[in-house]
Amino acid sequence: MFNKISIGSDHAGFEYKTAIISHLKQAGISVFDKGPNSAESVDYPDYIHPVAKSVGTESEIGIILCGSGNGAAITANKHQHIRASLCWNIELVALSRQHNNANILTIPARFISLETAIEMVDVFLSTPFEGGRHQNRVNKISCI
Repeated sequence: MFNKISIGSDHAGFEYKTAIISHLKQAGISVFDKGPNSAESVDYPDYIHPVAKSVGTESEIGIILCGSGNGAAITANKHQHIRASLCWNIELVALSRQHNNANILTIPARFISLETAIEMVDVFLSTPFEGGRHQNRVNKISCI
């Protein structure tokens, strides 16, 4: 289980982000909210880059949200140390941790229910990386 999580979204993910933060804090997890602070239209990179930069320093993992999840995942994955996984069901979340050692969960807020999103967060936090043959593959992801 992880104890320090950074989270950020765009306007489409704001409502889910707020609910996820509440859920995490109730579980005693430290949350670093990188914004936004309202549902007003914003540019997702302004909030996703700070999450990606904080993973491995301020926080252990991250959670990012936008309407489709695509823009957020693409943005986060520009950072060399990030493995952001766009997921829309529990099985994908578990596999992203088990096989890819994903360190950021990307949630498509317009395509899943809030209940599913929170369940996905719980699975992301509790699923360990399997290592072994998967470690060799993860080692080959970075271009540097």
